Amino acid sequence: MKESGEMYLETIYHLSDKGRLPVKSIDVSRKLGISRPSVNHAVNVLKSLGYIEQENYGDIIFTPAGMEYAGQVVYKHNVITEFLIRSLGLDADTAETDACRIEHIISDETLQKMAEYIGRRD
Repeated sequence: MKESGEMYLETIYHLSDKGRLPVKSIDVSRKLGISRPSVNHAVNVLKSLGYIEQENYGDIIFTPAGMEYAGQVVYKHNVITEFLIRSLGLDADTAETDACRIEHIISDETLQKMAEYIGRRD
């Protein structure tokens, strides 16, 4: 999946309180600073991939596959952020910004080594 799709899944994940609550497109639009038509387009793409469900401009909810994928993206983000802070001494804002970029291209092997380095076992 492209970086933008992962960004939307991650945003929906956080807005939904880790998949527990439905999300409205307007909330995604506000959070990302993106127009509603852009969000609606992305939602349609994510629906076609089977990651989310939405009834005619209604609430957005994850499918099981979407929840799993979003959880993986969030996990990557968290591991990378923690690694950058703990191992390199970056400030939280810089680590968050860089993790947002890195999470989309990092190899599974590198992510695993980062997780081991910081002592993550999940």
